[in-house]
Amino acid sequence: MKLKLIVTLLLINLISFAQNKGTISGTLTDKDLNNEPLPFANVIIKGTNIGVTTDETGKYSLSVEAGTYTIQFSFLGYETIEEKIVVKAGETLTINKTLGSGSYQLQDVVIQKVASREKESALLLEQKNAVEIKQSIGAQELSRKGVSDVATAVTKTTGITKQEGSGNIFVRGLGDRYNSTTMNGLPIPSNNPEKKNINLDIFSTDIVESVGIDKVYGSKLYGDFAGGNVDVVSKEFKGKSYLKVDIGSKGNTNALGLDNFTLQKGQNWTGFSTTSQPNNPLGAYNFETLQLDSKNAWAGSLGLSGGTSFDVGQDGKLSLFGTANYSNEFNAITDGSAKGGVNGLGVINKDFTEFRQNSFNTNTTIMGNAVYKINSNNKVKINTVFINTSNQSKEEYEGFIVDIANEGNGFLRRFFYERNQLMINQLIGDHKFKEKYEFNWGVSYNKVESDQPDRVQNIFREEANGFVLSNISRPDNHRYFQNINEDEIAAKASVDYKFKKNKEGDFLGKITLGYNGRMKNRTLIANQFNFRANQGFETTVVNPNNLDLFYNSQNFANGAFEITTFRGNIQVPNATRPQSYEGELLINAGYVNTEYKFKKLTTILGLRTEQISQEVNWDTQLGDRGKDLLEKTAFLPSLVMKYELNEKQNLRLGFSKTYTLPQFKERALFLYEEVLQVKIGNPDLYESDDYNLDLKWEFFPKSEEVISVTAFGKYIQNPINEITIASSTNDVSFVNTGEFGYATGAELEIRKNILKQDKENGTKLSSGLNVSYLYTSQDLDAEKIQRETNYNVAFSDTNSAFTGASDLLINADLTFFKEWNEKNRSLTSTLAFTYFSDRINAIGTNGNGNLVDKAVGTLDLINRVKINNNLGISLIARNLLDPKIERTQENNNGDVNVLSYRKGMTFSLNLNYQF
Repeated sequence: MKLKLIVTLLLINLISFAQNKGTISGTLTDKDLNNEPLPFANVIIKGTNIGVTTDETGKYSLSVEAGTYTIQFSFLGYETIEEKIVVKAGETLTINKTLGSGSYQLQDVVIQKVASREKESALLLEQKNAVEIKQSIGAQELSRKGVSDVATAVTKTTGITKQEGSGNIFVRGLGDRYNSTTMNGLPIPSNNPEKKNINLDIFSTDIVESVGIDKVYGSKLYGDFAGGNVDVVSKEFKGKSYLKVDIGSKGNTNALGLDNFTLQKGQNWTGFSTTSQPNNPLGAYNFETLQLDSKNAWAGSLGLSGGTSFDVGQDGKLSLFGTANYSNEFNAITDGSAKGGVNGLGVINKDFTEFRQNSFNTNTTIMGNAVYKINSNNKVKINTVFINTSNQSKEEYEGFIVDIANEGNGFLRRFFYERNQLMINQLIGDHKFKEKYEFNWGVSYNKVESDQPDRVQNIFREEANGFVLSNISRPDNHRYFQNINEDEIAAKASVDYKFKKNKEGDFLGKITLGYNGRMKNRTLIANQFNFRANQGFETTVVNPNNLDLFYNSQNFANGAFEITTFRGNIQVPNATRPQSYEGELLINAGYVNTEYKFKKLTTILGLRTEQISQEVNWDTQLGDRGKDLLEKTAFLPSLVMKYELNEKQNLRLGFSKTYTLPQFKERALFLYEEVLQVKIGNPDLYESDDYNLDLKWEFFPKSEEVISVTAFGKYIQNPINEITIASSTNDVSFVNTGEFGYATGAELEIRKNILKQDKENGTKLSSGLNVSYLYTSQDLDAEKIQRETNYNVAFSDTNSAFTGASDLLINADLTFFKEWNEKNRSLTSTLAFTYFSDRINAIGTNGNGNLVDKAVGTLDLINRVKINNNLGISLIARNLLDPKIERTQENNNGDVNVLSYRKGMTFSLNLNYQF
């Protein structure tokens, strides 16, 4: 009886207590994102410990005793709203609010304005809720990992590596030709004549809100896709008006360790200087100096950024953001070695026991955008980006050169300078009509100019009395001028129609009709002037560090040397007419997507059709004048399915058909000479067809955590590869190497908080790991190449892995975060490790083994300290392990090391102050 009485009294008290309570619930939406739900916002009862955060759909609910309160709504980077409320017992009070950019701001060391798409938690939420299979890395994560450019940013996601010494990336073992690059969903051009995609190194993360990587094709993307699409989402202003200044210094241990860091004299520190081809180059000597210039190898950076916004009318807002940044860096390779022209028996044409390189790079980035939110349903954005990059280097090789320096007394020096200028102009609009319709559009005009003004090569032989210039072949000593101009116009438009609501009022279905158009024109002009000593001057002793004493107008007038092009000397008509090619690409595409949600299963069925025309015209030393036209009509189906196992787990499936186009230069009979190899185009090259399959499981334990496993496969018909063809100089060309190739593999991604956030002392320890295992194989068919082209080749094997494909990729990071003094000061320290296993650089032919880039692991340490609300400091140490970079030729009778060097460690110190 006593037990029953106690239970009865407890129930009466609980019921009485519950009856004295009321409920507050509602939905928070994002004013700056067209009133989309705002997840993870804070809802608290001011002056109490009662509070919740909104869920993934922006909804919240909390219970309090009846009474009068002040409720507060807040979110990082957004205004805080307070409202007095009266809660009545047994009733539910509904309060819906819209939050927008306001007075509150996040004072991070580098990323001062963290909008929702910059936060790791928000991007993970977007990944969870999206039907498409996509990964994103935001500005917050880029800052934490010390990433300064987009090329490095994408390597922080699963299955992606970067080619050593360049900004070219490999997605699941598939290189440049299989990938694509966009900015805000519109295509951007390449600055390299051999490449399809722009060098992602040139995009500073100062202009980036997030970087999205689509490794599963959807019909909204252009069909020239098999590896992945990288979409750079440009930063927009949100929050309180601000102005920020950044200043930094950087040093590379190899460069600083040199007694005298030298480059060719003539180019300045800005990266904007250039050199023009001289007038009358065959009739007089008017070329620039070949003298050396000493440099102080300490690098620096300076940046300025800011933003503000204005209310326009009752509902409108105009947001302005701008950034300008200049940075440079000095790097050096010392004590390296290199070999070229190695055959299957180990016979070597070039055996350089010493390889050195000094380089100086600059990057000037200016971006401005204006976002006019007319009202909650209409937004227009103007985005303009200007990037100027330069790369100046001096390469030196010492050792054996067949027929030139048979005693190992050869010396080769190459001066290189390249300046790239990219201008991107975009106009983008998003419009909602009533409840069911949405119209999105965008147009862009992009322009690229790439200059290689006056690349210089000289080959010497050291004899008893000094150095003598090589006189074996005319191109041994040359000066090369190249200019690329590319103009591109692109457009996109799509209309969404939503239909059929569920009981909660959410639409279940959506049909999207869309159009994409792209028109690109590229012109390349190049001329090489060869210098050869005339009879009687072949053994003239020269000073490699002051060749102006030999190559000058007086010696030319006296007949000491002659200047020719591939067409001949000044006596040959049109001898100075340059090599050139012009490429035109026209793509018109239409697509339809049907999306529908069946309870836990959501599907997107897409069909895209593209009409492609690629024409190349050339005038070169290999084939005089010629042209070739490639036309294709492509029908590209795609299917994406998402099954919600529960609130925290998804299962996804993706299938699609795509294609891969060859590039302009690969199809033009154009010859490009490098130190260790010569490349020529192939007019008989044609497109590949690709079939893609993905299956992914993902688990989101908490807002900042994810565990995912992906299995994937790709089947490629008529894959394109770079190979060595049968020729007197072992030239490299581009061919469809076989009937098929395939790739299969698995990816694992884990993001986990090891130590939970402690609200009292602000301490957190988090980790990230992504691992990819990949197996690739392709058929190698010499008879197919002989049948379809004018080239002959003898493969060393009947099959091969894909070039650039590593079996194992690992990215891991560990981050410690600590806050003090009511969040006015903080420390973020991240240790980041990256590893890739051996990968093929070039496929072996004619008895030669494959060229293989050996495995490399790198370790970086990034420390960022916030001193107060205005001042921040960062100290970054890169490449702490300083591993040896090696390339070997894997011949049957033993491996030959053909390239070996170390890059040195780099340390940088940066300060930033925000007004």
